[in-house]
Amino acid sequence: MNRRVAVRGIIAHQGKLLCFQLKAYDGKPAAEFWSTPGGGVQVGEALIPALEREMLEETGIKPVVGQLLYVQQFVWHDLEQMEFFFLINNAADYLTIDPSKTSHGAVEVEKFEFVDAATEKVLPEFLQRESFENLAEAVAPKFFNYL
Repeated sequence: MNRRVAVRGIIAHQGKLLCFQLKAYDGKPAAEFWSTPGGGVQVGEALIPALEREMLEETGIKPVVGQLLYVQQFVWHDLEQMEFFFLINNAADYLTIDPSKTSHGAVEVEKFEFVDAATEKVLPEFLQRESFENLAEAVAPKFFNYL
């Protein structure tokens, strides 16, 4: 079994969560779900620099990374994925994203939008049950296992 480590940014504005939908590529259809920005951690790379790199690649905006909010571990086919979700403290900077000013956003991302996670298909599913009103008050990360 292979293991992949990923980092994700949690950016909330007026109770909604910044998410994206991926474009179609390599013959695969466009994503029919929303995801938070972020991506894979390279071998030897620390989590926060990886999140800064991934978010710059996708949004063109440097995140102000805050506390760790969630950790998720799951297995899908022959892949074990570990994901670390961090609060992003400069949410107002993400109200307007210009994919043409990114290295990956225009190629990979169909659209960015602040969505109501309770009513949209946001993955991972645990985000559909979370409140995004007072994230800065969280005192300890929540852990989710799907093994």
